Amino acid sequence: MTVDSLRELRLRDYTPLSQARAEVTAVPTAAIPCIDVHNHLGRWLSSDGDWPVADVPELVATMDECRVEAIVNLDGRWGGELGENLDRYDAAHPGRFFTFCQLDWRLLAEPHGVTRLVRELREAASRGARGLKVWKDLGLHHRDPEGELVLPGDPRLAPIWQVCADLRLPVLIHSADPVAFFEPLDPCNERLDELIGHPDWWFGDTRRFPSFSRLMASLEALVAAHPGTTFIGAHVGCNAEDLRWVDRMLTAYPNFHIDLGGRMAELGRQPRAARTLILSHPDRVLFGTDAFPPSGDDYRLWFRFLESADEAFSYAPGAEIPPQGRWHVQALDLPPAVLPQLYAANTRRVLGL
Repeated sequence: MTVDSLRELRLRDYTPLSQARAEVTAVPTAAIPCIDVHNHLGRWLSSDGDWPVADVPELVATMDECRVEAIVNLDGRWGGELGENLDRYDAAHPGRFFTFCQLDWRLLAEPHGVTRLVRELREAASRGARGLKVWKDLGLHHRDPEGELVLPGDPRLAPIWQVCADLRLPVLIHSADPVAFFEPLDPCNERLDELIGHPDWWFGDTRRFPSFSRLMASLEALVAAHPGTTFIGAHVGCNAEDLRWVDRMLTAYPNFHIDLGGRMAELGRQPRAARTLILSHPDRVLFGTDAFPPSGDDYRLWFRFLESADEAFSYAPGAEIPPQGRWHVQALDLPPAVLPQLYAANTRRVLGL
């Protein structure tokens, strides 16, 4: 190619190969048995509606190989779907899977919706659900009978969170996607590659969606109003780009926790701040991958990221264009003393194991 032709090179065709000859550390297993608190094993996110894990015993073998003691399945949903998840995972493999339910937030648009949701939650707990997963559709899509958007911090939802406190069900809540998903869709957006591929992930239309800051304020209002309820902020508290905000939340609210799921890219570009956050709150950070269906390679990459001191490596090996931003990451080199809490003890406490 000529220099003139390269000046017209399209961004999607620019796939530079790193020439950094950095250390590569193999971390085949976790330093201690770990629990993956953020994963999806149910059918509702599958493109074909089938189980994403076709062979559960094979997954268990992968878990054994990688020292993954258990996986939290966030896809229990409700009704018959919850029962099928509990049967397929929890009952068939005791102690290896813990399924969380979800709620049918569409009921908020109907009379006595909160009362019906409370009943749904109590039923799910009685059937064996180990926690409640709240997805981002609460805050982005669901409305009350008058057509007003219902955010997580809405006081009318208080009975639901009180039931979680009473039954000791942790609430793993995903309130917002990355900040860039709420920013203008223009050449300055750092997640443009991803959003072009998934235009339905863009929430920057302020006529239809609340702002990112409003969602974060609603999440904080929720956590503050219910100190007896245990909350786990998914994806580094839903705000991995602003670790000072996450640190403030963890400092201010003893009932607030975070998981790491799906945010290696964000944490790995600010490794010193990420390491400091974990070391400052060792009892409040939970290991989770959000890699589904999980493979041995997925787990080994996470172990390398947390335990080694490697620099300048891909958070998405094999991807021609990194899906969550065009950068490499640095490992966190966490001290061995913090790993027992991060990998398992915090999750055991939160789940009452």
